[in-house]
Amino acid sequence: MKVTCPPPQVNVTAPVGPTGPQGPQGIPGSVGATGATGTNGATGAAGATGATGTNGAPGTNGAPGAAGATGVAGGVLSFADFFALMPPDNAATVAVGADVSFPQNGPTSGTNITRTGATTFNLAVIGTYQILFQVSVTEPGQLILTINGADLAYTVVGRATGTSQIVGMALVHTTVINSILTVRNPAGNSTALTITPLAGGTRSVSAHLVITQIA
Repeated sequence: MKVTCPPPQVNVTAPVGPTGPQGPQGIPGSVGATGATGTNGATGAAGATGATGTNGAPGTNGAPGAAGATGVAGGVLSFADFFALMPPDNAATVAVGADVSFPQNGPTSGTNITRTGATTFNLAVIGTYQILFQVSVTEPGQLILTINGADLAYTVVGRATGTSQIVGMALVHTTVINSILTVRNPAGNSTALTITPLAGGTRSVSAHLVITQIA
């Protein structure tokens, strides 16, 4: 008996149809495991300086420091008064370049100021001395202080006319021990000075040299 086989089947691919519309978003999946930490990045540039903050509250006071050393005492350290009476304590005149005599001792304190003669007075300690002198003279004239024979130009006092005393006061600073002070009729003047006796009356008139150490 003859069997008839059907003809071979040929598959024909149909053309692709158009893409359909996107479906709705699915439910998110679970979070995955954290990945390994990456390496540090390079340090960034420094930022700008911030504004200054407000001042803090003052701190408590510290403990007082130790007391300083006691300073040198002020005031009068020593003094001496030397005087002359006219007559008879000075010569008839004091020549130009010669010193006035104060041969008598008045009140004194300590041993820093002493006489070495009728016209010379020792300032034993380096320091500052206030010098006051007054002398009655007959002629117009001048007087000056000297230290160790050198004139102290800033101490010159005098009078041009009249019969008043010549009075001077100055501060003298010594730089060596045992400095010698005098009151002098200055060299270069033309007039010898008469220390006026009995000026204004019948009593001997005093001339004074008062020396006070103040530093």
